[in-house]
Amino acid sequence: MKILQLVSDWKWTGPAEPMLVLSAALRARGHHVELVCPETPAGANRSLWHEASLREIDPIQPIEPFRNALRMGDAERVDRLRDWLLGETLGGPYDIVQCWHSRDHVLAARALGIGPRLPTWREVPKGGPRLVRFLSHADPIGAWPWNRWLFGLGCDGLIGVSEGVTRQLRPFRGGRALASTTGAVEFSPLLKPKRSRDEVRAELGVAPSAPLIGIVARMQGHRRFDLLLAAFKSLLRDYPEARLMLVGRGSRMQEVAVEPAKRMGLEENVIFAGYRNADYADVLRAMDLFTFLVPGSDGTCRALLQAAAMGLPLVGTRRGAIPEIISNGQTGLLVDEEPEALASAWSALIRDPARRQEMGRAAGQDALERFQPDRWAAWMERFYDEVLRQERTR
Repeated sequence: MKILQLVSDWKWTGPAEPMLVLSAALRARGHHVELVCPETPAGANRSLWHEASLREIDPIQPIEPFRNALRMGDAERVDRLRDWLLGETLGGPYDIVQCWHSRDHVLAARALGIGPRLPTWREVPKGGPRLVRFLSHADPIGAWPWNRWLFGLGCDGLIGVSEGVTRQLRPFRGGRALASTTGAVEFSPLLKPKRSRDEVRAELGVAPSAPLIGIVARMQGHRRFDLLLAAFKSLLRDYPEARLMLVGRGSRMQEVAVEPAKRMGLEENVIFAGYRNADYADVLRAMDLFTFLVPGSDGTCRALLQAAAMGLPLVGTRRGAIPEIISNGQTGLLVDEEPEALASAWSALIRDPARRQEMGRAAGQDALERFQPDRWAAWMERFYDEVLRQERTR
């Protein structure tokens, strides 16, 4: 099968890593997979283009890093993309073009003659490439005409990150291919420690016996840092030696996390570990509990999958795909979005080390069975086959 991954965002955020994990796994299964994405802008530290090259998935062509679905000059861009997809240039013809953002989705739809007959519309061979959209977020989808087209007639196959999302989208689809899937993570970088747990804890200023609760999340207002800090303050009444570690960064970090922690008198107990790269797995390994409250732009909840793969007991809310990742009472605990509920879950696991360790073992085993890249690629193969078998309607 020949597959083109089309991505309009240059950033190393959101669905970028899951897309590369999937692409590598599909290649390992014998498929021809190529990537088109924006080049790295001047001054950027990490980018999709750079990370793809490190994984030997070198992009075959650049596209402009625009975000708007429609822009002046798109007619030429659509013509060029149509040539790529149908095989007049580059490595086509492709069987599947998979899109990850609305911008690349709309470009591909126009190139394939899907939807309104805009000036760039042309007839595409009946057996031409099929458009698959991976909807990477788990936010509610409004039933606006734009969404009904984009997630209905606007693609041949649609993949959501949770059953809740696909239930919302089913009325849009008219019987066309629709499914939900958990994501996948690369296990090998996570399971090869570079430093000992005690060494990392010492660097962070955490005593070997102190309960350490961790979260990985971009510092944004909607990620519920208010809930996190309020719950932690409540926990400290019973466990004053506990520590809370926040791994991540964001332009609103001071506003949503640092300043609130100061106002609540938590400076001594909250650790801002920043953005980690080379020692990311070692920092996670230093935790006793992993918490995940609200999915970000990557609705597969990659950090939660990574924590599970490392055998950490999990605590999470019922947002998005989280309740489909955490098996409540087995691999972790699901809680209501109330400070006392979250604090109670942490407390229950802190005071019962045996239960905590058993949940960690169960999380690791569950991850091995469900979140391996090859398993995800095999699932995607079956979905692609379904899309290719169905009759295209326009």
